[in-house]
Amino acid sequence: MILQTPLLSQAANQARGLAIDAVHTSSSGHLGLPLGCAEIGAVLFGHALSINPDRPRWINRDRFVLSAGHGSMFLYAWLHLSGFDVPLEQVKKFRALHSTTPGHPEFHDTPGVEATTGPLGQGVGNAVGMAVAGQMAAARFNTAEQPIFDYHVVCLAGDGCMQEGVAMEAVEFAGHQHLDNLILIYDSNDVTLDAMAAKTQSENTAARFKAIGWDVQTIDGQDMEVFLKAFNRAKRTKTGKPQLIIARTLIAKGIPEVAGTAKGHGEGGAKFADAARAGLGLPAEHFYVSPEVRAYFDAHKKRLVRACNKWHKTYKAWREANAEKATLLDSAQAHPSAALLLEKIPVFPADVKHPGTRGSGREVLQSLAAELPLLVSGSADLHGSTYNYINADKDFDPTNRAGRNIRFGIREHAMAAISNGIAYDGLFRPSCATFLVFADYSRPPMRLAALSKLPVIYIYTHDSIGVGEDGPTHQPIETVSALRLIPNFDLIRPADCEETAGAFAAALERNDGPTLLALTRQAVPNLNEIPPHIRRAGVLKGGYVAIQETAPLTCILIATGSELQLAVAAAKELGAGTRVVSMPCTSRFDRQSAEYRDSILPDSCRKRVAIEAGVSSFWAKYVGLDGKVVGIDRFGMSAPAPIVFKELGITTEGLVAAARSLT
Repeated sequence: MILQTPLLSQAANQARGLAIDAVHTSSSGHLGLPLGCAEIGAVLFGHALSINPDRPRWINRDRFVLSAGHGSMFLYAWLHLSGFDVPLEQVKKFRALHSTTPGHPEFHDTPGVEATTGPLGQGVGNAVGMAVAGQMAAARFNTAEQPIFDYHVVCLAGDGCMQEGVAMEAVEFAGHQHLDNLILIYDSNDVTLDAMAAKTQSENTAARFKAIGWDVQTIDGQDMEVFLKAFNRAKRTKTGKPQLIIARTLIAKGIPEVAGTAKGHGEGGAKFADAARAGLGLPAEHFYVSPEVRAYFDAHKKRLVRACNKWHKTYKAWREANAEKATLLDSAQAHPSAALLLEKIPVFPADVKHPGTRGSGREVLQSLAAELPLLVSGSADLHGSTYNYINADKDFDPTNRAGRNIRFGIREHAMAAISNGIAYDGLFRPSCATFLVFADYSRPPMRLAALSKLPVIYIYTHDSIGVGEDGPTHQPIETVSALRLIPNFDLIRPADCEETAGAFAAALERNDGPTLLALTRQAVPNLNEIPPHIRRAGVLKGGYVAIQETAPLTCILIATGSELQLAVAAAKELGAGTRVVSMPCTSRFDRQSAEYRDSILPDSCRKRVAIEAGVSSFWAKYVGLDGKVVGIDRFGMSAPAPIVFKELGITTEGLVAAARSLT
């Protein structure tokens, strides 16, 4: 089909008008990108993208990610014009309470939004993850007769995204992995929020991307014919490289007073709305879309629907010819219960010897990977320490797109953002790993996973001062409590092998948010005093009675992770009236009914002591004003783990003394 340049030029200006009116109405927002990239939007949504507005999650659609999420009115305008369920009434409610057009794009809130973006650079990492998922899907499901997966991932990013470290980590990974289904459009307008970009950057972007394995085109981003030619070339390339289109644009084009300046980035041009609209040839009517543009996009939507329907005929034939593959694809939407998953994990021998719960996790992962063939696992150059390699499979790389093990390199931030992208895509279940102390390097995408309800699993090991000789830089003290504060984020610290089995099952059962498994480096005993089924089921509740008192209740010891063994030993010294509560996951425990929580931590017993090899303040909510916490409110030290635990007071003796000090 020939590009309808005159009509799409009208559409571009009317999309500019929608952005101007929306930002002016809400008195906030960002005009620069929606105005500067209007021609790019017209070509993508009016001609080039393979999408179906009636089926926003069609599995073979092209994915469009707006990494520069502050320019959200760009996306809302084009979703509205191209026929997604983003009515004009919602465009008029831009940034208003409970609208489907919030300040930054939010996954789940708006049909057609592929990822929650806004923190700059995250969308680039998400797009790389979607491209990984696309390559994995093609390798597993395509046949020579029916290639049902051949979509592209298209990401629009600006100077701010390109300056962020996460974006650079992600594009390095993409270049190394030859992700040629990925197209990154760089809105190169020489402007950042505070000033002209020359104040903070001077690199040769094209040379940099070429050096890390990308194909690069540099074009006039406001010439639609030129952009379409570049985009088609990027889509059709057979070079085995991801594609960068450096699109030179004029920020806030259409508002002469601020165009091409830092003032054009935000809402600074909104006060010139009427003059700008007149200059763009728009009538006095606000939120105007001409009948001609409406008619064009209505006709284009019909073409898109027909193309999608044609694909579905191929898909139907594929299902009939490939029953086993179809069953595997369907399993992406299956959500096995934790109880079912636990049946697949053999009970550990009573005398099992593991190198910490990370070692238990390695065995649990193998059992679950056999049961869940779409579970994938990756590590930030630490498979040999995090023990999360799926042994029955191989690496994902350019020679083996079906591999389930992803080597992310030492790129913790990108690893988590890429894992989010895999989760957004929805076919594969991503898990990834590093040392727990490096959660700070991956925290922004972890927060976004919680916000977007993504079921990512983080297998983060070396969870405490048990790291020992590596010293305070590698001993997470505040990390566990800090992560627990993220809403909708589950952190599970299992105490031994059976709790580790329950932790993995709990993480894989969960489909409305992420879970972090905090696993030990140091060996921990198998707590045979507690039946295996009690330990496994107890983790699913978040907290449970590990040792039941055999006399009237006088004291409750609350412990998590490797410190549970200390509480079990302390209870023997404190006597028959002592209860030990294992609390591997506080957020899961808090979600239980009041009746259940009260049965574990009854109000009648105020003599409570919590112990954890981390900051103490978090536990006040469980021990109350009358209780005590045995914790660590300083950084660690370099020495063998047993010496560090003793030196910092995380011992059975310290716990017993704290309990006896309570009256």
